Amino acid sequence: MTTALEIISPEQLLLARPVSMVVIPGTEGDLGILPEHSKLITSLRGGMIDIYEDDVIVDRFFVTGGFAEVTEDRCTVLADQIVKLSEINPDDAASELANATEAYRTVNETDTAAWRQASDRLITAQARVDALGAETHEKR
Repeated sequence: MTTALEIISPEQLLLARPVSMVVIPGTEGDLGILPEHSKLITSLRGGMIDIYEDDVIVDRFFVTGGFAEVTEDRCTVLADQIVKLSEINPDDAASELANATEAYRTVNETDTAAWRQASDRLITAQARVDALGAETHEKR
């Protein structure tokens, strides 16, 4: 049994295929989506989308945020930005984390919008570095 998965970026339909399961980074935690899942709509945080065939991860993407709509037979991900994990440059990810950390440290905390933007940027940059670390660890 499978569920239809669609991943859509602002530029294109990135992926459309049946999968055994997909794990998405919801803002309240990771969600494993299986066939016949309850309907839901959730916002996404920066993190990994893991695509399973049977019990094996066959594809991994890093998403910076967005939304997902789940029905009994489909999961549609509308991503703000998305990239295959294998295409992330570790040096660029580390540099972005350093820049995001500095921006967060220097933001005016009384400017709520600026603080939220700096916080979101830092969380996403940290998640990207963490995803690379997890991938390296899994290959050992």
